[in-house]
Amino acid sequence: MPEGLDARTIAATNGVAQDTSFGAVIAPIHLSTTFKFPAFEQPGPYDYSRLGNPTRDQLADTIAKLEGGARAVMVSSGMAALDLALSSLCPGDLLVAPHDCYGGTHRLLSLRGARGQYRVIFVDQTDEAALAAALAHKPKVVLVETPSNPLMRVVDVRRVTGQAKAVGALAVVDNTFLSPALQQPIALGADLVVHSTTKFLNGHSDVIGGAVIAAEAAVGDELAAWANTIGVTGSPLDAYLTLRGIRTLFVRVERQQQNAGQLAAFLDAHPAVSRVHYPGLESHPGHAIARAQQAGFGAMLSFELVGGRAAVKTLVENLQVFTLAESLGGVESLIAHPPTMTHAAMDPEARAIAGITDGLLRLSIGLEAVDDLLADLSRGLKAVTRG
Repeated sequence: MPEGLDARTIAATNGVAQDTSFGAVIAPIHLSTTFKFPAFEQPGPYDYSRLGNPTRDQLADTIAKLEGGARAVMVSSGMAALDLALSSLCPGDLLVAPHDCYGGTHRLLSLRGARGQYRVIFVDQTDEAALAAALAHKPKVVLVETPSNPLMRVVDVRRVTGQAKAVGALAVVDNTFLSPALQQPIALGADLVVHSTTKFLNGHSDVIGGAVIAAEAAVGDELAAWANTIGVTGSPLDAYLTLRGIRTLFVRVERQQQNAGQLAAFLDAHPAVSRVHYPGLESHPGHAIARAQQAGFGAMLSFELVGGRAAVKTLVENLQVFTLAESLGGVESLIAHPPTMTHAAMDPEARAIAGITDGLLRLSIGLEAVDDLLADLSRGLKAVTRG
């Protein structure tokens, strides 16, 4: 492709019309597990699909370009991607992680830590003093998740990655909530970017996958070799479907975040809602940072109901358009209750420290007509106030 293309063009056209066999406009799916050697002791560009596959490599090339990285490695899930990104840690090494991270992330890090595979400090990275105290212990890796899941806390990526590098730490940023359509952490100083491609990149709630994007090619090569060694690379069919999803990434995210902004304003003004967590609101503590480092405020938000868990139950039972389900980033709008769903694996004390209350609900906003989404929430909230 020509150099200097807009990211929207890359998403729509990277890999298009490059088939040399039949001139297919859309790249074919290469499902073969094994590839013919041209001659004895002469391997071709591919030999076995765990190590390399043309379809998976096309997706990796596209994501690397979108994130401004040197190489991407495609794996079987977002959790596999995170584990791969942290694979350089050894016993005794320290990882500094966000205290309000995704529940699956908290579970993985806690279990790895309990097995002595590395040490973990969970810290509020928006608290400069707390972060400085953690960095004083000379961590090997600093993990950033911004906006955080589910409380939408915004971390100044440039500041934190700079501080991490100053103490010799690798800076890893989870960019799942925004995607490269709205944020590019490598340009802000990240060494590695992690994605659950299941979410906005695929965008249709039908493929599980993950990606690690490296700022430096040598680091990406090491990660690719380790992914092959432990067998976590993603399947060609999943790669094909994810690439198809990326073709519409920018238009999907644009509409989704428009809807999210209107819903956040509606919830912010509702008497049954005690607090709305959405960086697009000027009242959000991270609003200025988000405006500076993001191209938009995203399609994820959370809010707290005045009545706690009982109010949550009433609300979700009266919704007809939103679906009560985990995951996010699809074309359909979802509602989740983090304490009993996405963050159920966190113990109550850890949830309390993170600020995850029983009345908290997380919304992933889709492509429905915003009036239908507003009417649905209004109906549910009316039931709450009646109760």
